[in-house]
Amino acid sequence: MVESLSPVRVRFAPSPTGHLHIGGARTALYNYLIARKTGGQFILRIEDTDRKRYVAGAEEEIIQGLRWLGLEWDEGPDKGGPYAPYRQSQRKEIYQQYAQQLIEEGKAYYCFCSPQRLEAVRQEQLSRKESPRYNGTCRRLEPGEAKARAMAGEPYVIRFKTPQEGTTTVTDLLRGEITVENRVLDDYILVKSDGLALYHLAAAVDDHLMKITHVIRGSEWLPTFPLHGLIHRAFGWQEPVWVHLSVFLKPSGKGKMSKRESAELIKDGYSIFIKDLQGLGYLPEAVVNWIALMGWSYDDHTEFFTMADLIEKFSLERLNPAPAAINFTKFDHFNGLHIRHLPIEELAKRVKPFLVEKGYSVSDETLLKVTPLIQERLHTLDEAPEIAGFFFVEDVQPVPEELLVKDLSVKQSYELAERILAILKELPDMQVSTTEPPMRQLVEETGLKPAQVFGLIRVAVTGQKVSPPLFESMEIIGKNTVIKRMEKAVVLLKQMKEQSPA
Repeated sequence: MVESLSPVRVRFAPSPTGHLHIGGARTALYNYLIARKTGGQFILRIEDTDRKRYVAGAEEEIIQGLRWLGLEWDEGPDKGGPYAPYRQSQRKEIYQQYAQQLIEEGKAYYCFCSPQRLEAVRQEQLSRKESPRYNGTCRRLEPGEAKARAMAGEPYVIRFKTPQEGTTTVTDLLRGEITVENRVLDDYILVKSDGLALYHLAAAVDDHLMKITHVIRGSEWLPTFPLHGLIHRAFGWQEPVWVHLSVFLKPSGKGKMSKRESAELIKDGYSIFIKDLQGLGYLPEAVVNWIALMGWSYDDHTEFFTMADLIEKFSLERLNPAPAAINFTKFDHFNGLHIRHLPIEELAKRVKPFLVEKGYSVSDETLLKVTPLIQERLHTLDEAPEIAGFFFVEDVQPVPEELLVKDLSVKQSYELAERILAILKELPDMQVSTTEPPMRQLVEETGLKPAQVFGLIRVAVTGQKVSPPLFESMEIIGKNTVIKRMEKAVVLLKQMKEQSPA
């Protein structure tokens, strides 16, 4: 089947019941990509009719997360649009109207069964080893009687009158035709006793009214997919193109990934929640690249994609319904690639908050000099303070023992530090072209290895055993500070020499 490139209307319809996770973000991304590729519209619709599971602040987090990822919508609760409102809790009367239409046409019915009665029926069915489902008591009520009871104020829900014989076939773009025996389907509730519509009815009505052409959503909706097809047919509406995405598996590949695993992941510096990934130093470009390839591929070798690349190359036909294991090692790889792809000014801007959060006083001028030195070394932005914090402090605190040069005594290390300090004091500045030649000459004169001489300078000047390129770092730090730090190292080594046995 060749994919149509006529403009699509698609929607991302999250429930504000918790944090936005990578599964939801991927659903939003695929919807966004096909909308942008075809010149169509991407709609954000908040499906908040489940008031028991509603979490305050979740909608705001979803909106912030999508914007951080660069997934801007054309219509939504914060923007409005021709089919507003875009929160289902504000569309109650619309759903009531369509539910009543189904009742009047004999395609739905009032159900007055109490929760206690339903539970008793359920237990009976389980005891007979049957799958629990509604037994149809109120389905058999005479419509006039049912309406009179409802009008009299008796509590009720509205159920869909599912066909009891034959089969229902629905078509998923990735999986083809899916056929089920109608006798195994339930008479699902469409409207609860509080008058709020359930997802099954609300989503169908909204997708029809908002002229949604493609429903791209998670595979958790496959079990009720036949019902959604039947609801569209009951109204005589054209069904959208249905696309149910692959399941995410745990990194081990064993079992479906769930939100519960996130507490364990965070200990290793990972998370499945978008808000966490931002704080952990991941780039939105890398998140987008990573999740795009968990369920879609362009070919068997291209792996680096910008958003523009994805919009150009994305197609629904190349989606893969097979489960996808979450690979955080691959995620780190993508993050490194995208860090190196950023212009220096942009990377500096993104690194700065992580340095400031750790208490460093960051000069933008210095940061722009430092950023090229750390760009190749960063895997995540939150590594910047550990790698480059020494540029933004007056003094460093080296571990005295780390100043000791491998294969040299304390006395020999002290003497080497004194020689280095004397050379540095004589230099006119700390330009790389000024400092590197005499230090390499010192290596030759002493017969030591570069790692021994440069390692001592590194610990003294940066306070750490691993750092960005040494001489470039010294140039940025400047002569006065380099001399002060080297003098401190000499003092520390002298103290160690005096305390060590002769």
